[in-house]
Amino acid sequence: MKLIIQIPCLNEAETLEIALNDLPRHIDGIDEIEYLIINDGSRDNTVEVAKNWGVNHVVSFPQNKGLAKGFMAGLDACIRNGADIIVNTDADNQYCGADIEKLIRPILNGEAEIVIGERPIDDTAHFSPLKKKLQHFGSFVVRKASKTDIPDAPSGFRAYSREAALHINVVNNYTYTLETIVQAGRNRMAITSVPIRTNPELRKSRLFHSMFGYVKKSMLTIIRAYMMYRPLVFFSVVGAVPFVIGMGIGIRFLLYFFQGTGNGHIQSLIFASTLMLLGFMTFIVGLQADIIAANRKILEDIQYRVRRMEVNEESDEKDKNKS
Repeated sequence: MKLIIQIPCLNEAETLEIALNDLPRHIDGIDEIEYLIINDGSRDNTVEVAKNWGVNHVVSFPQNKGLAKGFMAGLDACIRNGADIIVNTDADNQYCGADIEKLIRPILNGEAEIVIGERPIDDTAHFSPLKKKLQHFGSFVVRKASKTDIPDAPSGFRAYSREAALHINVVNNYTYTLETIVQAGRNRMAITSVPIRTNPELRKSRLFHSMFGYVKKSMLTIIRAYMMYRPLVFFSVVGAVPFVIGMGIGIRFLLYFFQGTGNGHIQSLIFASTLMLLGFMTFIVGLQADIIAANRKILEDIQYRVRRMEVNEESDEKDKNKS
């Protein structure tokens, strides 16, 4: 059983060695542990620090592509290097490395395919009261959208089995944390969480520059992911709002009409018709999106099979070279 721990990095030379030193060298049930960093266009000596420490694998982008792209590149590299379990953690040493054993235990026991580390948000000193409330609210929205019970959706401390990693897709350029939970929940992957510890803050978060920006991007990511996996429900709810309002206004017009005073309310009839037509057209868009979503599922299955074939071919090639 092989574990690869991956760390996305963007100018992390000052904190990377601290994070690497905190990672485990041995875990019961794991035969081999390797370490991989994703150099997301760093302009400092992040790669040099990693290589001097003894990191096994380095994935490098010539320029910054964002956390989501880096995460997916890391998963792909881990799979190609024979990982049975992949753990993602941060280069700022936010998460306690010793808890990786706790994080992967449900996968080793066959109880889950994806495990999310649940941070003690309310007890984290460097989180402001507003950030704590937003973290809880965001996790609540993700739980509803994904039909999971994950209490800390934004946590980047997580473990994936090989099979789960082969299925994962991230299409937004912002972050992988929210979309992957919605995807896992809607695709009925076995996903769970375990409580983990955090370390004192070494630097400020680089994922967002303002709380408003974080909330806006997070909500857009959740909505987009929900639209991808439950389009008919989403567009039906959106379309029901103008349709119901239009129907109410239409009933009001009919009441006036049967009372013989409908001539002065023609504008209401036009407005009601417009709203009901808008609601109906939104529902039709939902039907079309649902058909597209069905095709996307077929494409995801094809992508999964192609990934497995490529990985198996590379594994066979490595075995031939060894022999």
